[in-house]
Amino acid sequence: MNLCDFAPEYIRSIQPYQPGKPISELAREMGLDEAHVIKLASNENPLGTSPLALDAIINALHDVALYPDGSGYELKAALSKRYEIDPEQIILGNGSNDVLDLAARVFLKPGAAAVYSQHAFAVYPLVVQMIGANGISVPARDYGHDLPAMLDAITPETRIVFIASPNNPTGTLSSEDELFRFMERVSRDVLVVIDEAYYEYLPETNKPNSISWLKRFSNLLITRTFSKAYGLAGVRVGFGLAHPDVANLMNRVRQPFNVSSIGLVGALAALHDAEFVQRSYALNRAGMLQLTDGFRKLSIECIPSYGNFISFRVKGDASNTLKVYQKLLQHGIIVRPLSIYEMPNHLRVTVGLESQNKRFLEALELALSELD
Repeated sequence: MNLCDFAPEYIRSIQPYQPGKPISELAREMGLDEAHVIKLASNENPLGTSPLALDAIINALHDVALYPDGSGYELKAALSKRYEIDPEQIILGNGSNDVLDLAARVFLKPGAAAVYSQHAFAVYPLVVQMIGANGISVPARDYGHDLPAMLDAITPETRIVFIASPNNPTGTLSSEDELFRFMERVSRDVLVVIDEAYYEYLPETNKPNSISWLKRFSNLLITRTFSKAYGLAGVRVGFGLAHPDVANLMNRVRQPFNVSSIGLVGALAALHDAEFVQRSYALNRAGMLQLTDGFRKLSIECIPSYGNFISFRVKGDASNTLKVYQKLLQHGIIVRPLSIYEMPNHLRVTVGLESQNKRFLEALELALSELD
């Protein structure tokens, strides 16, 4: 037998997560100048990185020969002060994906189950399958989470429910009332993970006061990231907020240096860069209007989004969607196909700078015209 045959079947059957196509890869494939390529596939911040974070990272480069602070003391202290919780309630991760992985490692095992929505973030079923647990995908309602149906889908074996709000890739949002009612009704022996990776892009009126719920619900884990609005996708810093007992277990399985030294100092500085986050929010709101107006003029159906991205439907069958995707690549525009999310007729585009959005819409119009 081959050595790999001894790996568990649930590991061998995993389909690896496919990130957005890198700029350099498309440039090589199409013979394009990298400067001509616009990547609107991975929901990165088009403004780049928080200037405060960038300065902090540059100043910290001379210490990269040293191991980072494994406890993340200073970042935890700042998060503790910001969100008025104890440092013992914080889990730091190599991006919020890492925190999701830690939750699965702690609370799942073969035979256990996790519930998540159809069209939800692809990492949820991935971390569940990695443990050998059973994933229960609940049909979406208008591309969003059907929370009552997800509650009904919980079995005695269920240990985790994953809820993304806003959800990637659909951009849909579960209201504060819906989420709170769910928390009130779910059994306390089921961990509810509310993934708020795009929280900073929400209008104030739509931001749930979820962190305050930690005092009431010991089975709540909130995850957030510095990859999106703070512009730190490349250094990978995320965090989870939970009951101290939950955080303690997750920190036991966390790798000692899972957040790098430049990630720690960059996140700490970015946390205090309110001006950059506000600029990112304002740019995103304007860009979202630009894109939705463009879709309307092109008679394209799109899903109203609360994130920094929007998914749109290409008319015709899935082959048309693939053709449009390829045509956009030829024009140097990278967007995200959504077939892995059971949305083969949709593409997702990140909100970019005004000039990038304009070029995308122009390229999209050309690509659609070539379908006729």
